[in-house]
Amino acid sequence: MDKQAIREAVWDALESEGVARFPFPPHDRIPNFEGAERATDRLTETAVWNAAETVKANPDSPQLPVRRAALRAGKTVYMAVPRLRDERCFYELDPAGVDDIEAAPAVSNVADHAEQVGPEAVESVDLVVSGSVAVTEDGARIGKGEGFSDLEYAVLAELGLVDESTTIVTTVHELQVAGGPEGVVESEVPIDAHDVPMDSVVTPDRTIEMETPYDRPDGVDWDALEAERIAEMPVLAARAPGHE
Repeated sequence: MDKQAIREAVWDALESEGVARFPFPPHDRIPNFEGAERATDRLTETAVWNAAETVKANPDSPQLPVRRAALRAGKTVYMAVPRLRDERCFYELDPAGVDDIEAAPAVSNVADHAEQVGPEAVESVDLVVSGSVAVTEDGARIGKGEGFSDLEYAVLAELGLVDESTTIVTTVHELQVAGGPEGVVESEVPIDAHDVPMDSVVTPDRTIEMETPYDRPDGVDWDALEAERIAEMPVLAARAPGHE
């Protein structure tokens, strides 16, 4: 199965099995799922979570409990500005300055509670939390198809703010774990050179920690990006080869 066929199978299953949660439909997005809070609870019990002081998290609904938990634990949270549309492309949520932890990390509210910063102002990131449409037990991940999660990681890698020692995790429903006991997809998940693999997969029922066989990118794969797409994202345009 190609990536889009896997996405469609997962989205359809989450909807038909009644485990998708708002926003609806689950299609064409990082899908929210029943048990996202339980998955967050499992994540907060891990050693990598307890050791992390800074967390870069995706802005999607299933990871909202993760972002709230991070702020409650006194961790600084970074979220990307949608579509990396600004040079200051990250929102920084400082737990010391957030007076409404329930509202602040929601994508609809974050701009009112966070400081918007450029990647140079981001502290070294201890833990990356990614949203997924599908993921395997050995860390191959599929997002919704726009590639922004991988680009965000690549920008941070270019600046040395993440590296091989930075733990990357995702929280998903068991139906999203390809090849897993309840996974709706049995085939392997294809992975490209610019795809960022996971070190850990957390579901409402289990925590899967692995030594992923996949290499993570150490920066932006400029050859994989069209000039038009680079121009749409100032953070990339300012760093593209040949830019003066």
